[in-house]
Amino acid sequence: MRTTIASKILGTAVALIALMALASSLSFYMADEVGFRIDRLSTEYIPAYGQLAHANVVSLEQALALRRLLLAARMASPNQDEITALHGSFDAKGAEFREALGTARSHINTEIDSGNAFADPIELARIDARIGALIDDDQRHYTDEVTRLLKSIGTPDSDVFASESPRVEALRDEINRHLEGLRGDLYRVVRDAAQATRKSQTRVVVIGAILTALAAALGLVVSALISGGLVRPLRRLLEGTRAVESGRLEVNVPVRSRDEVGRLTEAFNRMTEQLRVKERIRETFGKYIDPRVVEGLIDRPMLTQGEGQRRMMTVLFCDMKGFTAMSEGMTPQGLVKVMNRYLTTMSEPIRDHRGVIDKYVGDAIMAYWGPPFTDDSEQAGLACLAALDMLERLEPLHSEVMELLGMRTGLPSIDMRIGIATGDALVGNIGSDFMMSYTVMGDTVNFASRLESANKVYNNRILISGTTAVAAASYVETREIDRVVVSGTTEPHRIFEVMSRKSGLTPAQAALRQRFGEGLEAYRAMDWDAARAAFLDCLRIVPGDGPSAALLRRIEILEATPPADGWDGTWVMNHK
Repeated sequence: MRTTIASKILGTAVALIALMALASSLSFYMADEVGFRIDRLSTEYIPAYGQLAHANVVSLEQALALRRLLLAARMASPNQDEITALHGSFDAKGAEFREALGTARSHINTEIDSGNAFADPIELARIDARIGALIDDDQRHYTDEVTRLLKSIGTPDSDVFASESPRVEALRDEINRHLEGLRGDLYRVVRDAAQATRKSQTRVVVIGAILTALAAALGLVVSALISGGLVRPLRRLLEGTRAVESGRLEVNVPVRSRDEVGRLTEAFNRMTEQLRVKERIRETFGKYIDPRVVEGLIDRPMLTQGEGQRRMMTVLFCDMKGFTAMSEGMTPQGLVKVMNRYLTTMSEPIRDHRGVIDKYVGDAIMAYWGPPFTDDSEQAGLACLAALDMLERLEPLHSEVMELLGMRTGLPSIDMRIGIATGDALVGNIGSDFMMSYTVMGDTVNFASRLESANKVYNNRILISGTTAVAAASYVETREIDRVVVSGTTEPHRIFEVMSRKSGLTPAQAALRQRFGEGLEAYRAMDWDAARAAFLDCLRIVPGDGPSAALLRRIEILEATPPADGWDGTWVMNHK
């Protein structure tokens, strides 16, 4: 039979009513003692301590008044009226000092004489005696010495003043030390009295709790049921929720009750089991499909719809240069190590710049940027930055591969080619009823692949489409390389090289871009001599510049076989 929290609460309420009745009667009975203690603290102990503190302040004020009196009396032409006033102030402070001590002593004597003192009577009597000594002995002695000092001012013997003045100061310091000691002792008495009051109050609570426990056994039983059946399960459930929040999905909360909390715990365990299944799916398929695609397929059902969508996307293809020649001299195990290291290193910049890796084809990588993973305004720029990062990792990768294979020399340099295109593409789940792939398709994908291959023609590393260059203008520096018609298309496209990050051109790169642009303009105007001169200058600025050398070779071909009238500089590429 399932119990409910409501029935437990009702039982607890009944028990608490009985407990409250007993506790109330006990509280009325014992509250008088606590009230008496608080009354004594407020009417005797604390006022006594306050008067001692006041006496301490007045003592300092009297010392200040004495210094002013001595200063006025020792002037060359003393003002008798001023001296009289200062002397009166000194005497008044002395009277106020004795009055404060007397008031404090009166409070202490009242507490001792009452016979109900809950502080130590012996300690109170000792403090009373010390106050009396301070009034009768120390203060009187101090007053006598001050009188002697004042009389010495009018005598011609200055040695009397010089000897009496330090003695008066020492007596005042002694009085202040005694007074501070009294304050400290009385403070301890007040503190102990306050602690005794608190203990008395605690004792009232404890006794009330004990009597309540004895008188309300049923209430305690119901409270135990509530504590065991509600609070502890809720605490375990809360701990389990925190564990899941921190990523520990293996948590399983034991079900110890059959009420609503128990049913909630069962639902929580079913939820964590489903989360573990989803996490295993993410961990497993995240090694084969980009984790963001996996997450989208699991958490966003609209990505799994059969129909695709046309979106503006940026696609990147990259390929290792000379992979076939390098792989011929390796064992299968060594080749796998090298490829895994290469693909891991080159995939990191793509992931760092929020790209989605679509597939690996041998040593080639296909990746894309665009909705719903990247905004339209930044997809081209992120792809170009990822390409630059990939090139920066080539040299460290070469050292890693040599260390991985245990080689010091003999490993060919690792280089790569990258093509990037931005344009309209079909995005969605594409495949058969047995296996699907969330990918991109269309002319933009083919164009990016052709650009990657076109690097061979221009002996270049990164070529991008004109649309990509415009969209990434705020991210990278580019130079126009050519206008081409790639294999499989009929429309000419302007292609560009990514030279550096924005505002990152070296002086040589800036001069190369300027002179290459001039040569390209002359080339398209069929001014072969001016174009040749410009491209030769480019090779002097940057020896080995691939695009300049490629266009110089092409000029020789065009001079031998001139293009038709109306030629606009477009070059047709018949190879893939």
